[in-house]
Amino acid sequence: MHTPSIARRYGLVLFTALLVVSCASGPAIRRDTNPAADFASYRTFGFFSPLATDKAGYETVFTTHLKSASRHAMESHGYVYSDANPDLLVNFYANVQDKQELRSTPVSVGYYGYRRGFYGGFRTTEVQTVNYRQGTLTIDLVDARRKVLVWQATAEGRVSSEARKHPGPAIDRVVTDMMGPLPHAGGM
Repeated sequence: MHTPSIARRYGLVLFTALLVVSCASGPAIRRDTNPAADFASYRTFGFFSPLATDKAGYETVFTTHLKSASRHAMESHGYVYSDANPDLLVNFYANVQDKQELRSTPVSVGYYGYRRGFYGGFRTTEVQTVNYRQGTLTIDLVDARRKVLVWQATAEGRVSSEARKHPGPAIDRVVTDMMGPLPHAGGM
């Protein structure tokens, strides 16, 4: 049985990965590597259990998309998936917030009198409120043996309606962008 808070959390989490399409440049991505990490020693990876995106006690569709996209990215960097004793564990964190933006535009207003024609005008400001969703997705890689964060990427941006309509491709794009500069397995 779903409670409203679990259903709401699932909905918010689903929209978080959909950051890509709203801006032509995509989401802002930050990455950080632990300077003590020895990527030459990492060859295999697995997933945390349970993942931070699965707070409801089961694997969500959102998590399934994230696992597929991150597995593809890890394997493209030479890492091998392993259920038993992986070198690295992958975890995901997601958050979405409703935001508002106020936009003000200067407007000149003139008026016309029938006896003298156009009279001068005055300047005013038109204010428009724009509602949108701001999402954050973080991917962590943790040294499984030492339980130390060794690499992290965070994407933050507006969640577009196009991304909400087609979550799979949007998730693939953002995860690929986030994990692009990940060091290769075995330090290659």
